[in-house]
Formats: sequence, C-alpha cells, structure tokens
Amino acid sequence: MPGSPVPAAPEEAAREQRLLERELPPPIIVPWWSRWWMRVLAVYVASRVVTTTFLLILANAQGQNQWTAAHPGYFDFAAIWDGRWYNIVSIAGYPASLPTVDGVHVTENAWAFMPGYPAFVNLLQFLTRMPWPVAAVFVSAAFGAGAALIFYLLLRRLNFSASTSLFAVVLFCVAPVSPLFQLAYAESMYIFLLVLALYLLVDRRYVALFPVVTIMAFTRPSGLAFALTLALHVAYRWFTRRTDPFPVRDRVLSISLMVFSGLAGLAWPALAGIVTGSWTAYTDTELAWRAPYIGYVHLVPFASWFQGADWWFGYMLGLPGWLGIVCLVLILAIFAITLFSPAVRRLGVDLRFWIAAYALYLLAVFFPQSSTFRLLMPLFPLLAVLAIPRSRFYRSGLVVLFLALQVGWLLVCWGVDGLDWSPP
Repeated sequence: MPGSPVPAAPEEAAREQRLLERELPPPIIVPWWSRWWMRVLAVYVASRVVTTTFLLILANAQGQNQWTAAHPGYFDFAAIWDGRWYNIVSIAGYPASLPTVDGVHVTENAWAFMPGYPAFVNLLQFLTRMPWPVAAVFVSAAFGAGAALIFYLLLRRLNFSASTSLFAVVLFCVAPVSPLFQLAYAESMYIFLLVLALYLLVDRRYVALFPVVTIMAFTRPSGLAFALTLALHVAYRWFTRRTDPFPVRDRVLSISLMVFSGLAGLAWPALAGIVTGSWTAYTDTELAWRAPYIGYVHLVPFASWFQGADWWFGYMLGLPGWLGIVCLVLILAIFAITLFSPAVRRLGVDLRFWIAAYALYLLAVFFPQSSTFRLLMPLFPLLAVLAIPRSRFYRSGLVVLFLALQVGWLLVCWGVDGLDWSPP
C-alpha cells in the first residue's frame, strides 16, 4: 500500500540488533556468594554455631535428670522439657479422657501441645528414619532458616535499608530465646509461619493467607490474635479507602479471612472438647501449668498478669502485692506509648497491629512465669527498631548483650537443676 513502511531484510535487522547490543553496557552479574540470601544464611549458620557451643558446654555440665542421663549428647539435650511432650504426641497422640491429680483437677497432659510441629517431625522421620531428637532439631533449624530469610524480605518490603534489615536478622538470630531455633520446640515452625503470614498481609495477598493461618493455628495458639490483627487491618483499610482504595474483592476476602482465623483459633480447643467430652479441656489443661504458682483457678480473661504481679512481688519478693500491680500498669502504659513512637511507626500499621493484638492476647490468657520470655518471641518485628541505629559500637554492644542474655536464658530456663521450677 502507498505510504506503508518497507520491512527491513532479515540480514539488515539482525545487523542493527547486533549494533544495538554492542552499545548497551554488559549485564552486571552478582556472584552467588554475595546475594542477599547468602548473607542471611551466613548470619543464621554463624549464630547457630555459637548457640550450639553454648548448648554443648551446658550439656557437658548437666547432671542426671528426669529426661536424660548426666552429660547428655546434643540431640538428647535439645529434646527435653516440652520436647518430650511433643515426642509423646508423635507416638501416642492425645488422651481421650483428661488425667486428674485428685479426681477433680486436670493435670498436665498432651492437649496443651498442638499437632502441627510433631506432624512435620513424624513426616521427616518417615522419610529419613531419623530418631525423634535428631529429626526434631533438623525441623526446627530448617524452619528457623526460613524465618530469617522471610524476615529480611519483610523488612525490605517495608523500605528498611539492606544494612538495617540484615542487622535486624542478626538480632533475630542471636536473641536471648533464639536457641529455640535448634531445640525440639514448635516455636521455630510457628515463627516461620507467622513471619510468612505478616509478609502476605503487608502484601495484601489474602488468598495465600488461608492455608498459612490454618497450619499456624494448629502449631501454636495464634488464631485469635491474628484474627484481631485482621480486624484492625480491615478497619484501617475501610477508614482510609478514599486515599487507599479498598475494592469489594479485598473487602470480601479480608473479612472472610478474619472470620476464618477466629474459627481456626477456636478449632483446637473445640476438638479437645469433642474428644474428651469436656468443653473446657484445653483451658483446664493450660491452667494446670500455673497451678503450682497460684493453685487451681478458673480462667478469667485479663486477670492472669495481675495475679502474677501480686504473686511475684508478694510471695517471691516479700513486697506488697499492690506494688507489682503498679509496676505492671506502668510497663503496659510504656509499651502502648512506644507503639506510637516514630521508630516503631516505621514498621507500618500491619506489623504494629500484630504487636498490639498479640500483646493483648498474652495479657488476656497467659500467666507470667519463666516461659514468658519464650512467649514474647512473636514480638520479633520490634527487633527492626533496635536495628535502626548504624553506630558500630552500638551494634556490636547489642550483639554482645543479646549473647550474654542468651547464656542467661539457657542457664536459668534450659539447664535442669534438681526440682527445677523455671521451664523455658
């Protein structure tokens, strides 16, 4: 047709393409050993070497106890305390009738330990024929590595610098309770699922969250806290919909996910009730662990921490019980104010929603004792705030402090000394 361009011959087109490629700069090839995931894994492996050294020294000094002989090997030592309960679940499952200490009050039993983690360990055992302690440690270490990787990605997604994100991972890996990343506990798997869930929530990938929330709710108690996080997320998106569109599809999915998470959080207590015939089976089992402190009591939401403050100050320290309650109120007030500080606000609304929701959940249902340090682990996003200052002196000092606290946690909570009343 008149005016139509004449197509170039294939040889001419190829020659022009070669000339164009010569003018372009060569692509930058990043060596695999300098990629972000290698740096994160290097930090994780190095931290595990340090913690393994601590654990081996402590195991060598460990005397005979209810779980092991004196001077146990690493894997046996890593599978004591709740690790033995998870082992019981993996072998025998859950009791159909609740054991009692006196025919009335429920005593400690397997219903307090959800099946997600032992199921993964059993799967690995089936595939590899590993003994329980070895498989449990392997599962925990693998999930810990995954959690460190996604934590880095989450912080980069929130526009933290590469340096701050990597140092936050360092703190994540050397935190006082970070030995749990290589012990026979469900925390490592749970933290992996949680950081993945938070990443998906920040990215607003609601559909992908459904299976993550499901597995998470059967790994550690979390469904209700995450449902509250989602409720705050939905409310925030609704009130900011003029500046940040909240389409109908997102409304339906996010609200459905909120309801689903709440139901998932109630599923395990409901299942325990169906199997045992007691609708309070799960809460009665959990209450058995605080009976040595304050006796057998009913679960009254938001009363546990005030009971604990009175017990720790009144019974343990010999101080007026009301002083403990005053200190608790001050700590809660400082914590609430901190959530609105400029540094914490850099985490974004969704991570702050989770921190507030989980803290409220702990306040509602848990009794403060030595396991509280472990139960604070899901507040790990706050480590990013500690990682912001760039001073080498500050960062080095913080790592040394965390390692010292890690040793302290292992000595107080993990090592067994006689009739030990400070479980991890």
